[in-house]
Amino acid sequence: MSSATFSSPTLYILTGPTAVGKTAYTIELAQRWNAPIISADSRQFYREMRIGTAFPTEEELAAAQHFFVGMLSIHDYYNIYMFEQDVLKLLQELFQKHPVVIMTGGSPQYLDAVCHGVDEMPDPDPSIRQYVINLFNHNGVEALHAQLQLLDPEYASKVNPNDSKRIMRALEVSLQTGKPYSGHLQKRQVVRDFNIEKYYLNRPREVLFDRINRRVDKMMADGLLEEVRGLLPCRHLNALNTVGYKELFDYFDGKCSLEQAVTDIKTHTRRYAKRQITWFKREYEEVMISSES
Repeated sequence: MSSATFSSPTLYILTGPTAVGKTAYTIELAQRWNAPIISADSRQFYREMRIGTAFPTEEELAAAQHFFVGMLSIHDYYNIYMFEQDVLKLLQELFQKHPVVIMTGGSPQYLDAVCHGVDEMPDPDPSIRQYVINLFNHNGVEALHAQLQLLDPEYASKVNPNDSKRIMRALEVSLQTGKPYSGHLQKRQVVRDFNIEKYYLNRPREVLFDRINRRVDKMMADGLLEEVRGLLPCRHLNALNTVGYKELFDYFDGKCSLEQAVTDIKTHTRRYAKRQITWFKREYEEVMISSES
């Protein structure tokens, strides 16, 4: 990885697939460089979702200065554009005291927003949001994706057809503005007034998958089932439309056994990790971890 000598303000991005071990490596670097850490894990923004998002422990949070961890409630509205603006404002302050700031997390679009920029997204009109929610509730994610293909075929071809959260957001913007959602995404690469170095951690595939499986087992042992049970009244919120929560909602609905729900969490997490790696390969330098620890 890069030398610890930074001649000008540098945003050092250390990302990687879920369960690869980003937290420990990032804290080690932060302590070595006396650098603050900005989280770009969109699921760890929400303080009510701790176990299922592998929220940093109190000891880890105390080991280095962290930002954007647990700063929102699942009831709060937040989007990628707001994250970009908040991070840029924070970086102006942090770079006055620190030559390097570390950004970590596995949410590729949030990382891209800080690196490349994104056009401002309008707040959703309540009636349009309700229309999209009703479409999803009555017809499922397939209907959402089908309508998105009509309104914005470019984005529909890129987004995961099962990612209802992003599809719903794209539909809201397209319907409200009359312009395809992809047209709101920044096409030109913005020029930041700081350097950006990009790395992603990786492990041999069988090691990574084993780590994912073992982490899911640990989450269950740590009380994930009870965490999800407590969030059942809020299950309609977009923040909870994510792996680890959706599968257990199915269990509580009687759609599958608990054993099957846990198996599904592992399967869906492994698939997500593969998609993350595909994304990172585009422009991040790989750092392969050979050990299994």
